[in-house]
Amino acid sequence: MDGERTELEETAPLRIGDVVPRFAARSTQGPIDLEMLADRWVILFAHPADFTPVCTSEFVALARAASEFEELGCTLMGISVDSLYSHLAWIRTIHEMTGVKVEFPIIEDPTMEIARAYGMLSADAQDASTVRSTFFIAPRGILRASICYPPNVGRSIPEMLRLLRALQEAERSDALVPANWEPGAELVRPPEEHAAGLFEAKGPGDWFFRPVKGK
Repeated sequence: MDGERTELEETAPLRIGDVVPRFAARSTQGPIDLEMLADRWVILFAHPADFTPVCTSEFVALARAASEFEELGCTLMGISVDSLYSHLAWIRTIHEMTGVKVEFPIIEDPTMEIARAYGMLSADAQDASTVRSTFFIAPRGILRASICYPPNVGRSIPEMLRLLRALQEAERSDALVPANWEPGAELVRPPEEHAAGLFEAKGPGDWFFRPVKGK
């Protein structure tokens, strides 16, 4: 991946358009090297701790929707400060409780090095109890969106899928995605930035708001 953030280090929170920090770590699916996923979309999502109610509900829901993310060329990747063995014990328990297999990787980050590099925690944080951040990373390691939830509220998996599809559609169509967009709905053109286009627009608002079909 190209860009300035090539090593893990304490940084300010990532901004949209940044190249995310690379990392290599152990996971429930074996060693993970983010650079090896440079040609795919990646959703990296942190959770406060294994064996907790909200996190368990999220991982069950994400595992059930995993094929939908895969169809969109996206790798799901969980992360927390818990050890690899805690992750393994947790997903075994989830399977025994629900019959659901969590087969996407869950990364261990016991030193909180990755969490700090991604700006999920302040440099002086003593634990990861506030971390429930989600990063939508486009090919070449570009951050396209991020969402942070509090510990007591779980993510919406349908919204994660909708946002991923919206980001991909915006890149394909070179258009803007309006509120409440769903696949197949109209997009909007970028606004005119010069007077010629402004005066050529048919309707009074067509220069800044004009629906178009996606590609």
